[in-house]
Amino acid sequence: MSTMEIELQHTTSIFRCGGKTLDFSARTYIMGVLNVTPDSFSDGGKYATQEKAVEHALQMEAEGADIIDVGGESTRPKGPYGEGAEEVSIAEEIRRVIPVIKELSARSAVAISIDTYKSAVAEAALDAGAAIVNDISGLNFDTSMAHVVASHGATLIAMHIKGTPRTMQQNPTYEDVVKEVKQSLFLSIEKARAAGIEQIMVDPGIGFGKKLGHNLLLMKNLRQFVELGCPIAIGPSRKAFIGMLLDLSVNQRLEGTAAAVAASILAGANVVRVHDVKEIKRVALVTDAILRASKTNP
Repeated sequence: MSTMEIELQHTTSIFRCGGKTLDFSARTYIMGVLNVTPDSFSDGGKYATQEKAVEHALQMEAEGADIIDVGGESTRPKGPYGEGAEEVSIAEEIRRVIPVIKELSARSAVAISIDTYKSAVAEAALDAGAAIVNDISGLNFDTSMAHVVASHGATLIAMHIKGTPRTMQQNPTYEDVVKEVKQSLFLSIEKARAAGIEQIMVDPGIGFGKKLGHNLLLMKNLRQFVELGCPIAIGPSRKAFIGMLLDLSVNQRLEGTAAAVAASILAGANVVRVHDVKEIKRVALVTDAILRASKTNP
C-alpha cells in the first residue's frame, strides 16, 4: 500500500468551525464571497467599506450562507480582467478585513473564513473571530501559515494554484491535470497534518492556473478528489470558463454558475463558494435532494 493510500484512510465528515458545526454527510454548505477590495474581478469596490461589507454579509446569511469568506486582496488574473490584481501589503490587507470580521463575529452566527495566503493576515483574522483560513496557495506561499492555522485550532481550505495570481493564466500546461492537481493537494494535506492541522478541506482551484479544458476536466472528475479523505470545496462562481462557454460578461453568469455548482455537488463537492447565495442555495437544496433520493424513503 502506498503512502498516499495509507494517509487517505484518515477522514471525518463533521467539522467544528467556531460555534458552527458542519456535517458534510448531511448536505452541501454554502460559502458566500465577501470581497472587501477595490479590484476583484466580479464585485470589486462594491463592498469596500465596513458598513457595506457587513450589510452584505448579513444579507448572505439571511439568504442561506453557512460560511462567509472575507477577502482583502484580489486574485484577479492577468488576461480577461486587464493587467491582473496588484499585491497589497500585509498592513493594508489587515486594515481592510479585520474590522469587518470583528463586527461579523459579534453579529452573525455563520462561520467566518479569511481568504488569504499571508500568515500574518490569517493570524489577525483568527484572533478577530475567523475560524477558517482559505489559502489559495495550499500552504505553499508562506512557510508560517501551517503553524498559524494549527496553533489556533482553525480549519484549513487548501487550494491548488499553478503559478501566482499575476502569472497563473499565462499559458498553464499539464500532462494530466486531474492527477497533477490531486497530487499537489495531497502534498498540501501532508504538510498541514505534519503541522498539527486537524480539519482540512481541499479545493482544486477552478480558474487558478487552468485553461477552459482543465477546469471542465477537474469538475467532471471531481469524484476522484474524494479519495484524498477531506471535504471538497469548489468555487466556480462567475468564473471566466463560464464566460467562454456562454459568451457572457461576469454579471450574466448566474445560470452557468448554477449548472457548474449542481454538477460539482453530484460529483462530490461539500462546500460551494459563490457570489449569488440565494439562488445557489436553492440549486444546492434541489441537487442534494436528488443525490440523496432512495427507494426506501420516497
